[in-house]
Amino acid sequence: MFIGRKEEMKKLDQMYKSGGFEFAVVYGRRRIGKTTLITEFCKGKKAIYYMASESTSKDNLESFSRAVFEVLSPGLEMPPFQSFDQLFRYIGQHLQERLILVIDEYPYLAASEKAVSSLIQAYIDQYWKDSPLMLILCGSSMSFMENQVLGYKSPLYGRGTGQFRLRPFTYFEAEQFFPGYIAEEKALIYGVTGGIPEYLSRVRPELTVDENIVELFFTSSGRLFEEPSNLLKQEMKNYAAYHAVISAVAKGKSRLNEIATTVGEETSACANHLKALISLGLIKKEVPYMENEKSRKTIYRLDDNMFRFWYRFVAPDISSYRERPGKMDL
Repeated sequence: MFIGRKEEMKKLDQMYKSGGFEFAVVYGRRRIGKTTLITEFCKGKKAIYYMASESTSKDNLESFSRAVFEVLSPGLEMPPFQSFDQLFRYIGQHLQERLILVIDEYPYLAASEKAVSSLIQAYIDQYWKDSPLMLILCGSSMSFMENQVLGYKSPLYGRGTGQFRLRPFTYFEAEQFFPGYIAEEKALIYGVTGGIPEYLSRVRPELTVDENIVELFFTSSGRLFEEPSNLLKQEMKNYAAYHAVISAVAKGKSRLNEIATTVGEETSACANHLKALISLGLIKKEVPYMENEKSRKTIYRLDDNMFRFWYRFVAPDISSYRERPGKMDL
């Protein structure tokens, strides 16, 4: 069952029904439901869907070629394209009717093929802008999507006709996952999952709230047992430093100098880590009213409920949970 994202779906449908060229950028943190939204939107429509991988340009080109042939030349055995230029030209030759082209995890493709953004820009300007193509670029790397796709220095700047930064569900959207729970139980589950759709989908309505929390967070095989660590490792090269910063904030260190001292870093380096965590939606910066951005009264807090819960209750004793057989009791 597809839940939520009504406004996003409405806007995508409007773009699709325009009939002309459209270029949507969909981004947001991992597990937020980007792929689910796009997959639901593409149902019943002619669409090429390709998810890029952390691989070489050659591997991505071969996989992308197969995705194109499955839709535009079904049943035919054809060799992979020799270049992305050939691939995009082939798509352009088959634009007699409405077609959706989705490139999911676009940052991976751009990392393997440095010129792909410039190539797409050239095709938009020269061939696609008067075609019935609907292009969707999707990515989990917030900084990349905001700077390298939407940013003014990007070759793609100004070409987009719609952008969607997906955010966690509200309480009223989240409660639809478990209609059998009472309001207090729904609020508790919403709090520990942070309204992230993928985490909400893991809640088993046949279990009690306590049983779900134990199974998800406090068993070594639980879906959320090491989720914050895994997310940071995927997003950040220097995992240890970011983990230390979040740990310090979770322990109540809210001012820059306090966090830096706890972590053992210079304030300038710590400020950069905090800025990156803010861009991911994990930390929020609060500046007192009538104070400027550089005020010494500025404080930092965790802005993700699941991270807040995990760093408060799971992380301090995670080693013992790994070693302890069975499940713990709340």
